[in-house]
Amino acid sequence: MFRALSSKTRREMLRSLINEEKHITGLARELGISVPVTAKHAKILESAGLIERRKFGRTHVLKAKTEHMYNAFDFLGEQFDVNVQRGASVLDVLKEISGVTIENVGDREFVTSVDGEEGYYIFEVNGKPPNASMNKVTIDSDTKVELKKLVPVKKKEIKIRVD
Repeated sequence: MFRALSSKTRREMLRSLINEEKHITGLARELGISVPVTAKHAKILESAGLIERRKFGRTHVLKAKTEHMYNAFDFLGEQFDVNVQRGASVLDVLKEISGVTIENVGDREFVTSVDGEEGYYIFEVNGKPPNASMNKVTIDSDTKVELKKLVPVKKKEIKIRVD
């Protein structure tokens, strides 16, 4: 993926495809490059899992796959094995992990820091965000809980000029 993003042209293609899917010819025209060059770059982005291609006969439409980009660094996260009694809450599990700071805000408890890195954190249970707070979600069988930091990802940049 990082090799695919090393090209300025491919980064521009991806930036353009983030907001809408585009016909490969239209994308080439927008970037001011030939269709064969666009197709070559698209193949590299596609191989890296950063875009997907839909074919309608001889027409190719490209679309960005943002979830792959957002999950690119998941392999760096620490993994822990914790044993708890049936019925323990996710909050009980997190209290067993050193480096996790939990604070009360109103009547709820939130993770506010992991290993000294402050920020906003959410959790998922078996790959899905639960509809309850971490002190109300109970563990009744072998489960995987992921603690994720909400990292600001720029979606828009606005340059303001004052007259």
